[in-house]
This record gives sequence, structure tokens and C-alpha cells, in this order.
Amino acid sequence: APSAPALIGARLLLGVAGATLMPSTLSLIRNIFTDSGERTRAIAIWSTAFGAGSAVGPLVGGFLLEHFWWGSVFLINVPVMVLVVVSGLLLLPESRDPRPGRFDVLSAVLSMAAVVPLVYAVKHVVGAGVDGVTVSCLLVGVTAGVLFARRQRRLEQPMLDVELFGNPAFLGAVVANVIAIFALVGMLFFFSQYLQFARGFGPLQAGLAELPATLASIVVVVIIAAVVARFGRGRAIALGLGLAAAGLAGVAVAAHAPYLWLGLALVPIGLGIGLAMTLTGDAIISAAPPRKAGSVSAITETANELGVVLGIAVLGSLLSLVYRHAVSVPSGLPAADAARVRDSLGSALQVLPPQAAAGARDAFITGVQVTSSLAAALTLGAAVLAWVLIPSPRPARA
Repeated sequence: APSAPALIGARLLLGVAGATLMPSTLSLIRNIFTDSGERTRAIAIWSTAFGAGSAVGPLVGGFLLEHFWWGSVFLINVPVMVLVVVSGLLLLPESRDPRPGRFDVLSAVLSMAAVVPLVYAVKHVVGAGVDGVTVSCLLVGVTAGVLFARRQRRLEQPMLDVELFGNPAFLGAVVANVIAIFALVGMLFFFSQYLQFARGFGPLQAGLAELPATLASIVVVVIIAAVVARFGRGRAIALGLGLAAAGLAGVAVAAHAPYLWLGLALVPIGLGIGLAMTLTGDAIISAAPPRKAGSVSAITETANELGVVLGIAVLGSLLSLVYRHAVSVPSGLPAADAARVRDSLGSALQVLPPQAAAGARDAFITGVQVTSSLAAALTLGAAVLAWVLIPSPRPARA
């Protein structure tokens, strides 16, 4: 990629490909595993792969960045994708909706028109405050969202079956899923920067430092059946979100502490998010007949991606906002360098002397504490919502 626009365009193609791939994996699980207990374990493994990939990515990327050219972080995925294509052709059974309907271009445009302006408004308000652009984007996004929902209700084959959201348990599962991903991805987004810029870790060391969350999420595969049998689905989701909230609060408290305490705080985050993601995904795809597995899986993936986008936009913007208000720019610094100091900690460390750089790090850590606290509060709210809305029948013992 010779330029930023070329890189962004390539990433756009990756996003389109990923958006078609992920719902297909869940819908295949729905149709392959007809037994509810087996399906729950299968989704636990699927969720673990999602979480493990999120953690292994920075680890491998950190190693490559320390030893090779930056483009290697993309090339490393090419043999992986070749393996996926070949093994998929050999191993995956075909499943399809016998009456899928035509692709609705207008619905796709309306869905983009609903999400993109809202995310842009969140990002814009950090740098420019509430102005005409912010208000206009909010109005466009809300209007497009309303039009999208109305159109889905009228269509015989809707892109997104909004009628499903009339089921409180389904609605609770989707909201819990969005907030779980919101908290996880938002935390990973700023946590890597925090480890490298505020604590001075190298890319590989930072990747290793995030491993406790990944290892804890893998444990979910082993304990998921016992947890559901003990608490029921809704209360187990609430338990997972509550654990994640406690871990996020621990990150806020331990931001200045030795790494040991941060590592311990990551354990309940990985365990809790792993539990919540597995069981909310199971609840969502169990809400529809097998022939609609693709449609319902698409809702799961939409919830996942919405959580990713909002986590990075909201928590990342909040972190930037707190940092810019807390950082102190030394007098006499050239205007261009002062702008770099306010822009981000990474830029500030390139132009500030050591004494002033310590103050910039403290400002960033303050942002990490505020952001982690907000994520903890939202996750705790989602735990309460899951406890109230999602039923908790315990599966019959064999």
C-alpha cells in the first residue's frame, strides 16, 4: 500500500470479506449441531477462537514488527487464508435458505447511512466539539435507522428481521452481546497503546502481557456446561458480564500498579467476556428455525461488528478527550510540536523532553482509568439487563 487511501481501500475489501465469512460460520454451527448441549460447546469453541485470534494477532504482529517490514503483518495471513479455503472446500457441508429472496440494495445503503454518520459524529465531537456537523450526522443517522427499521418490517424477506427484537430474551441477548464486544475490543484498542507508550513495553512484550485474558477465555470451553447447569443461561450471561465489569474496574484501579495486578485484572475480563459471548450467541441463533440460521447469524455478526465499531469509536474518543484535557503542553514549544502533543501520546513522546513526557504519560493513564471505568459501568448495566430479560432454565440432567 503506497498511501493511506490505498491501505484504507484494501481494509474495506477485508471488511466486506469478513462480514460475509463470520455469519456463515455461525449458521453452519447452527445446522451441524442440532443437539442444544453440543451446539453450546461448539459456540464456546467458536467464541474462544474469536478471542484467541484477537489476542494472538497482536502477539504475532508484535513479533513481526520488531523483526520485519510492517507489511509482513498482512502477508502472514495469506497462507492462513489458503488453508481455510482448501479445508473449507473439503470439510464444510453446504447449507442454504431454500427461499433467500433478492439482495436488497436500498436496505444495505440505509444500514450504512444509519451507522457511519453516528460513528463519525462520535469521532468528530472529540476534535471539534458539538457543532453543525455533529448535529447533522446524528440527524442523518437516526433518520436512516428509522427508515431502515420501517423497510425491514414491510419486506417479505428482510435483510434484518427486526420482528425478532420484540422478544425480550432475544433483545437482551443482542444488547448483552454488543456491550460485551464493546468492552473487550475497546479495552484492547487502548490497552496495547497503554502498555507500549505509558509502560514502555515493546510490541512483542505488550502482546505477551495481554495473554491472561486469552488464556482465561479458553477455560470457558471446559466450564461452560457446568456453569449453565448451575445458573441457567440468563444468569450465566449476567455472571460473565459481572466478572468482566470487575476486571475492567481492576484495570482502572491498577493502571499505576505493577503489571502483576493488571495481569490479574485481565483474567476475569477474558473469562467473563468468553462466557457472555458464547451464551448470547447461543441464545440468538437458537431463536430461529434452521432454515433461517443464516439470517439470525447475521444479526449476531452485526451485533459483534457494531460492538467493535462503537467500542473503538466511543472508548477511543473518550480516551483522547480525557488525554487532551489532562495533558500539559510546555511553554515555548513550537506550534506544530504542541499540536502533536495534544494529538496523542505516541506523537507527544517523539517531541517532548523526558520530564514533560512523564506528565503526558500520566495524562494518558488518567484517560485509561476513566475509559475503563465507563466500560465497567456499561458492562455491569448489561449484566443487570441479562439477569432480568434472559430466561434461566436449567438444562435437564442426562
